[in-house]
Amino acid sequence: MRRTSTDSPPPAWDHRTTVRTTRVALALAACSAVLLALVAAEWRPLVALDGDIARTTHRWAVTEHGLTRTSRILTDWVWDPLTMRLVCAAAAGWLVWRRRAWWTALWLAVVCALGAALQQSLKAAVGRPRPVWPDPVDSAHYAAFPSGHAMTATVVCGLLLWLLRHRGAGRTVWRAAVAVAAVCVLGAGLTRVWLGVHWPSDVLGGWLLGALVVALAALVYARGLERGGGPGTAHR
Repeated sequence: MRRTSTDSPPPAWDHRTTVRTTRVALALAACSAVLLALVAAEWRPLVALDGDIARTTHRWAVTEHGLTRTSRILTDWVWDPLTMRLVCAAAAGWLVWRRRAWWTALWLAVVCALGAALQQSLKAAVGRPRPVWPDPVDSAHYAAFPSGHAMTATVVCGLLLWLLRHRGAGRTVWRAAVAVAAVCVLGAGLTRVWLGVHWPSDVLGGWLLGALVVALAALVYARGLERGGGPGTAHR
């Protein structure tokens, strides 16, 4: 049986959208570069602000046992990077199985993998130590900048929101998806600061870099399909 692929340029995508997305990507790249430079240079005002916020939230986390326990469950099981990547893989599988959108599924998987590679490369290059406490409420491995939880949640939620928006999701579905994505992205970052395993600027860096990956991926997606990327038909 022959089924037509649903890979097609996003219906709401035009030249103005390309220009806006390019501007957003440039702004995100500039902000990410500035923050990266400040973190790498250990700029004192940033280090001081990070320390003040981290000490305050850690003091709260030590005393608020219920909230801290909930944060650990959410960060370890719901907003963990592995969980987010599995959600992305499930979405890619659904695109292939139900929609025959091979190009879109491949794009989704590749962008998610590249985002993870960028995150790990920056961690290794910057080598920023994590906060150290005499009475820790949680632990984490690898370098601190950028936050893997914050970046991965931003990439996955951003990609899925972009697909929903440009594939004609209804208003109710769109609003619900935006609300869920906002909770996931904000929660993934804030719980890391609360648990004392990241500096606030680590989380901010994760959000900025994740958003940059999504913006660049959207441009690549639209450009690829405009040039005939992706299969025209699929067989079953």
